[in-house]
Amino acid sequence: MSNSSSITQFLLLEFADTRELQLLHFWLFLGIYLAALLGNGLIITAIACDHRLHTPMYFFLLNLSVLDLGSISTTLPKSMANSLWNTRNISHFGCLAQVFFFLFLMSVEYFLLTVMSYDRYIAICKPLHYVTLLSSRACVHMAAAAWGSGFLYAVLHTANTFSLPFCQGNAVDQFFCEIPQILKLSCSHSLLREFGVLIFSAILALGCFISIVLSYVQIFRAVLRIPSEQGRHKVFSTCLPHLAVVSLYVSTGMFAYLKPLSISSQSLNLVVAVLYSVVPPAVNPLIYSIRNQELKDAIRKAI
Repeated sequence: MSNSSSITQFLLLEFADTRELQLLHFWLFLGIYLAALLGNGLIITAIACDHRLHTPMYFFLLNLSVLDLGSISTTLPKSMANSLWNTRNISHFGCLAQVFFFLFLMSVEYFLLTVMSYDRYIAICKPLHYVTLLSSRACVHMAAAAWGSGFLYAVLHTANTFSLPFCQGNAVDQFFCEIPQILKLSCSHSLLREFGVLIFSAILALGCFISIVLSYVQIFRAVLRIPSEQGRHKVFSTCLPHLAVVSLYVSTGMFAYLKPLSISSQSLNLVVAVLYSVVPPAVNPLIYSIRNQELKDAIRKAI
C-alpha cells in the first residue's frame, strides 16, 4: 500500500488462532473490564456523594478514576469484539480515534499523577499553607491544565503520526492501535518529523518524572522526622498508593516506548502493552482503597 490515504482499515493482532482460545481471551478481558468499571465507578460515586471526601486529594483521585475508565474503554471493547466475532479489522478512522483518545487520556493521567505528587508534598511538608496553595480554584485550574495539555499533546502526536505515508502494509502488531507499532508501517525516510515529536514527548515526560521524584524526596525526608509511628503510618497510607501507581505506570510505559529493538518481540510487546494499558485502570481502585479507611467507609456507604 503506497500511502495512508489508500488504507481503509488496519488489522489488529490476534491473540489466538483457535476459536476456544479466542473466546477465552474475550472472557478474560471482559472480567478485567468489568472489574475496572466496578472499581472506578465505586470510587467516583463515593467521592461525589460523600461531602467528607470533597478535598483536593480526592478531587484529583476522582479525575484519575474517570481517566482510567476512559483509557480502558478505548482499548478493550474493540479487542473483545474482534475476538468474539473472529475478526481483526479496525477502520482507518477507528484506529485514528483509538490513538487520539488513548494518548489523550494516558498523557492527562501522567500530568495528573504529577499534580497529585505536588498535592501530597504540600499536605505533608507545608500543611499550614495547604488551604491557601490548594484552594478549590487552584485545584480546578491544575486539573484543567492537565486535561488541556493532554488534549494538545494528543492532537499534535496523532496528526503527525497519521500524516506519515504507510508503505509497510496495514497489520498492526498489537491488540490496539499503538503508536510504536503504527510507526513500523511507515516509510523509514518519513520518520524524521515523528522523531522530533518523540524527543519533545521524552523531555515532557522527564520533566514530570523529575517533579514527582523531587516531591517524594521531600516527603520522605519529612516523614523520617515524624516522631509518632501512628503519624508515619497515616502519611504512608496516603503516599504509598500514589507511589505504587506512578511506579507501575511510568516503568511499563517507558519500557514500551523506549525499549531497544534488539529485545523487541511480539510476545514481549503484548505483555508490556497489557501491563501499562490494562492492568493500571483495573488495579488502581484496589491500590487506592486498600489502605485508605476514609475511602473504604465511603465506598461501603455508597454500596
